[in-house]
Amino acid sequence: MKPTETIDIALDEKKIRQKVKGILDANFIEGYSKMFKSEYCFIKPSKSFYRFQFFWDSCFHVFILTCLGGEEIVKAKRCFRSLFAMQRDTGFVGHIHYWNNVLPSRWTDIFQSRPDNGINLFREHTSALIQPPLVAQALMRIYKVSDDMDYLKEMLPKVKMYFDWLAKYRDYDNDGLITIITPFESGMDWKASYDPLVNFPRKKANRHLFVKMVTVDFKNFLRNYNDEKIRKHDHFRVKDAGFNTIYIKNLRTLAELCKEVNDPDAAKYELLADKALKSMIDLMYDDEDAAFYDVCTADNIKLRILTPTVFFPVVLKGIPDEIDKKVLDRHMFNKEEFHTEYPIPSLAINDPAFDPNQSMYLWRGPTWIVNNWFMHRFLLDKGYEEEASILVRAIVRLIEKSGFREYYNPFTGEGHGAKEFTWAGLVVDMINMEKGKTTVKGEG
Repeated sequence: MKPTETIDIALDEKKIRQKVKGILDANFIEGYSKMFKSEYCFIKPSKSFYRFQFFWDSCFHVFILTCLGGEEIVKAKRCFRSLFAMQRDTGFVGHIHYWNNVLPSRWTDIFQSRPDNGINLFREHTSALIQPPLVAQALMRIYKVSDDMDYLKEMLPKVKMYFDWLAKYRDYDNDGLITIITPFESGMDWKASYDPLVNFPRKKANRHLFVKMVTVDFKNFLRNYNDEKIRKHDHFRVKDAGFNTIYIKNLRTLAELCKEVNDPDAAKYELLADKALKSMIDLMYDDEDAAFYDVCTADNIKLRILTPTVFFPVVLKGIPDEIDKKVLDRHMFNKEEFHTEYPIPSLAINDPAFDPNQSMYLWRGPTWIVNNWFMHRFLLDKGYEEEASILVRAIVRLIEKSGFREYYNPFTGEGHGAKEFTWAGLVVDMINMEKGKTTVKGEG
């Protein structure tokens, strides 16, 4: 991989950091919940459409805030604490927290809440869905930059309860891997690898896909999001390679956090990670295709569609180096798939469903900065320094060209989706890693 132009990141860093801080400040919300008898604060991903506190967005904000330093670290602590303020006694934490605007952005989002909430649907509540569990890494980052043992001791039991819930209720097949029950739990809404599962033809998204995907939520809603009933009907049952990569990575981090406080449960989370990793290699990896595929149903059928998550698992400790190299060379560094002018597109460019332009059907072509951020540190650690640099420089170029947008055209760099979108702020963490400032042991 060769950069198409040279940009001096150092010249842009101050301007970028100032802009990132301004966006996070403008999107910051705080208040007090009488219902939960709790103060809350969070950062909206954008001012308009994404008005609520989202699970993995809150984790991204932790990484960004801690990189900005100073009082922003205090803000990171407060936002992370708010993420667990509505945690259920079972350990469950929903993917959307409706703190102050209780009505969802779209009427169909009602189906992502439990009907037994009753009148609470019109009060502060959380959704019934989950999102990729980045919370252990987020807590580790807060702990390492603040050195606040009291905060770690406060939040660690909550994070443990959440991972215990995942292992108890979403390891449907006792193989260590977590099952998602709707496309919207992956964090990558409308991801093309799910199309075969809902009998949508291999083509660009349209209103028929909308109906099919929303129907998945509606059926879960009718079953009151009861995991036993959902597992029995097997309507939408996916072990997503990206979700489970983050799960395994965070189990390792959770074990490290337990060690910090001499908690013997560290061994339990290491064993859970080992079990899930073995199943990932056995069930998801296809040696002939050099890809880690999402798998579906109790039979673990491979969904052979190339999205960036086919190479996400290479970041995990325990994946053999020869697999790492084979997967990256075959896919990430392939100009026919993911090596575009502005990487990493959210679907292989040679896929019939690929659409690089603005659409309500997300994660089916455009470049999302989070994919670059996720792969960047691994590439640095493994000696792919030039390739890692391309990812961060591409983001700087995107920001300079189109501003802080939700996603971008991978060929032209044109910005799409929400404006002043916070995820683009992850570039400050990548810049810090390039300069050797972000080297948090145990973060994964």
